Amino acid sequence: MTTTASKPRPTTAQRPPKRKALGIDRRPGFLTYGILFVLFVGSAYPLWWSAVAGSSDSTVLTATWPPLLPGGQFWKNVGEVLGTVPFWQALGNSIIVSTVITVSVVLFSTLAGYAFAKLRFRGREGLMVFVIATLAVPTQLGIIPLFMVMKQFGWTGTLGAVIVPTLVTAFGVFFMRQYLVDVIPEELIEAARVDGASMIRTFWHVGVPAARPAMAILGLFTFMTAWTDYLWPLLVAPQNPTLQVALSQLQSAKYVDYSIVLAGAVLATIPLLILFVLAGRQLVSGIMAGAVKG
Repeated sequence: MTTTASKPRPTTAQRPPKRKALGIDRRPGFLTYGILFVLFVGSAYPLWWSAVAGSSDSTVLTATWPPLLPGGQFWKNVGEVLGTVPFWQALGNSIIVSTVITVSVVLFSTLAGYAFAKLRFRGREGLMVFVIATLAVPTQLGIIPLFMVMKQFGWTGTLGAVIVPTLVTAFGVFFMRQYLVDVIPEELIEAARVDGASMIRTFWHVGVPAARPAMAILGLFTFMTAWTDYLWPLLVAPQNPTLQVALSQLQSAKYVDYSIVLAGAVLATIPLLILFVLAGRQLVSGIMAGAVKG
């Protein structure tokens, strides 16, 4: 009788790794994709409905079954918007205001966040607590004294009055500090100092490259916040309006044509969509870098 030789059992190093039941190796299932699809539809439907209503006449808002596809009057409604409000002037003002505020907030927040995260100076913790405490103060409480200051400076009615109060934000400082506190090793900073690098050079060559993902996220959300800001530009510079203030004039009459109003809202949203498409990859990489930090 012949006996077959038993095959040698694979060693631990040769065994294929078992997939974890719960973990990053597990592929998302049908439920996950279903939830994501519902969230996507719920988030995109208001914008799609604005595009549908903005490309139709006012009767679409009273229809029993609203249409799902855009109509053929979008460019006509756009012409009404351009003829009613100073759209191009307001668009230029919004681009200037949002760009300057974004660059300033990202720059100063990164500088301050790096200082709070990696520099040792007296009163650092107390100042950081003060910065965080300012987040609890509603913005509306500072509008009246801030308007009085802008009036004393003679800046009311100018874009400077819209830009200067938001050149740096407490949230930006806190966000950058929380990101940089762990992402930059102390040994790397010490190595730069041993090589003779100054403080600002260490920040530029060590801090900025490490902070780029967080800077991209902060810049994107700062631009979006500045672009959609309405109350402060309306109060301090109504004669030199931003895009949101100018589009509010479409609702100043007794009869409001909401198809024209929504067409203007779609025009104001297009620059943000373009920005999200261009910065989407950097945004995702920044979120993933923050998720695996440390």
